[in-house]
Amino acid sequence: MARIEIVDVTDEARFGLIPPCADPSFDHRTCDYWEDADRGSKAGRPGWLASRADSGASSTAAGNPFAPPPGREANPFAPPPRTSANPFAPPPKAAVRNPFLDDPDGPPDDNPFVPQRPARPAVAAEAPRKLHLLGRGLAVFGSYAKLLLADGDAVAYCQFGPLSAYPRALRLRELYPKLPDAPLPAVITCIATTPAARRGGHALRLVAEVCEDLAGRGFAAVEAYPEVRAREDSTPAARPDFWIKAGFRLAVDDERYPVLRREL
Repeated sequence: MARIEIVDVTDEARFGLIPPCADPSFDHRTCDYWEDADRGSKAGRPGWLASRADSGASSTAAGNPFAPPPGREANPFAPPPRTSANPFAPPPKAAVRNPFLDDPDGPPDDNPFVPQRPARPAVAAEAPRKLHLLGRGLAVFGSYAKLLLADGDAVAYCQFGPLSAYPRALRLRELYPKLPDAPLPAVITCIATTPAARRGGHALRLVAEVCEDLAGRGFAAVEAYPEVRAREDSTPAARPDFWIKAGFRLAVDDERYPVLRREL
């Protein structure tokens, strides 16, 4: 029996474990299909995988004829720039001191009786773009993705979250007025297993964990929007029969994009 572990994707180390898509034209790590209702894509974009530290301003400005030239090093022998005083300008106003806030001798000492706010989790500023999309609600909602590891190897991936995080899902859902408006459900936008690990129940186990997590976060239901005619390798949203096995029911029957729903 393989040792199974399910982890949240909240940092670059876990993000780097996301397995490649079965269809090489797609990439979980650069997909913004559900996050961008109009221009989102599932295509692989290698440029998205570089951290922002690797593609800083100096590299983006290279080869740009309109970019200003890089600043020269300071000359220690050059006289300081002259700033002519304006005799007609009013003298600068001194800041009004607040005796209850300002300390002329420096910042106030730490008060051990004042409760300290815990640092909120956040994605590093230089992280890849997709990781920033997955971490948008990290401080309030929690993670938007999970991995299932079998003996340390990532074999299944799931992306989920509130409807507000996925405008395309929200727009798709609006096509079906019979769906309940309140309370709004969470959504699972992507569930995928590596080809070598298929038929092992990993995706079902991962979805069950995601549903339990979403219930703990206060959601009353979760929905998925599979594509009926899509090939197995090209549908990160799985097929309707998978969701039925996972405890979902057919909420809206549609020949192309049915809605599967599970009460939590």
